Amino acid sequence: MPKVSLLFFLLISFVHLSAQTPELRSACKELDQLNTAIINGSVNKQQAAVKFNQLILSIKNTGAISGNDTWVFPLAGYHANAIGGTHGNGYSDKGYKYLDGNKHLAHPAHDIFITDRNQDGLDDRTLKPVNVLAVTDGIVIACTNEWPTASALRGGKYIWIYHPQLNMLTYYAHNKAIFVEPGDVVKQGQRIAEVGRTGYNAYKKRSPTHLHFSAFHFINGLPAPFNCYQNLVKAQAL
Repeated sequence: MPKVSLLFFLLISFVHLSAQTPELRSACKELDQLNTAIINGSVNKQQAAVKFNQLILSIKNTGAISGNDTWVFPLAGYHANAIGGTHGNGYSDKGYKYLDGNKHLAHPAHDIFITDRNQDGLDDRTLKPVNVLAVTDGIVIACTNEWPTASALRGGKYIWIYHPQLNMLTYYAHNKAIFVEPGDVVKQGQRIAEVGRTGYNAYKKRSPTHLHFSAFHFINGLPAPFNCYQNLVKAQAL
């Protein structure tokens, strides 16, 4: 590696690691625990709303990262024609409330399908797992790498990423393996997971292998879904 390139790489690595402060990691782990309680319905909704907003503000105020508003496509080797439905019509956020946890009935997401006819979780063309990528720079605020097949959790192994520069969240569900944890600062295009079949419905044979991808703004301090179809269409394929 040329000397200048090596110095640049070391500088970027230092900035990336230094952004992951103990305070940031602690706030993210606390938010991860709160998110789990919301999913399980084991927390008072009003108290959860206040705490969620406080934690997001504390994470944003760390100034851990900055970035741009362009996206890369969240599945390596794929692009927008892998999105299910016609022109993104599989998206439906009617009735969605974040505080309903696992009980909400909406589908505020785009399912992005891989070529996997035998449902072994491998791309039929490459015979390898398909990497899930962070669409832009962000901070992992919640995730789980555990999903028992008897679980009713619909998201399976999921990841929530907060993007301070855009003040929005992205959500990646049904993964086979997770490579990040709460408090990690991730860069655009970074591998964060592998596509899988985890989750109450995604595990069933009737469901083709896919990534469930959502994006959220904030309304009254809580995640509110928005249709990011055009963002995905314009995203750079890697």
